[in-house]
Amino acid sequence: MNKSTTIGIDLAKTVFFVVVLDQRGKQARRKKLRRSELLPFLANYPEAMIAMEACSGAHYWAREMESLGHVVELLPAQHIKGYLRGQK
Repeated sequence: MNKSTTIGIDLAKTVFFVVVLDQRGKQARRKKLRRSELLPFLANYPEAMIAMEACSGAHYWAREMESLGHVVELLPAQHIKGYLRGQK
């Protein structure tokens, strides 16, 4: 596994936001993907650690991403507040 790459995914109903961080934790890429585009994007991406908020659909997506060779970490919703920026 390439431990230098971390991917954060914000799951929503139709549009997902993906942020790729490099080994220093700096944002390397930010992309808005539709539901149908997420798995092909991750299939073409090297193995990485993926972090997502645990929600109703997160377990399905975690299984799909693990089948592609990624390591998935589901974060409980009460712990996500520390990662937010802005007025949310």
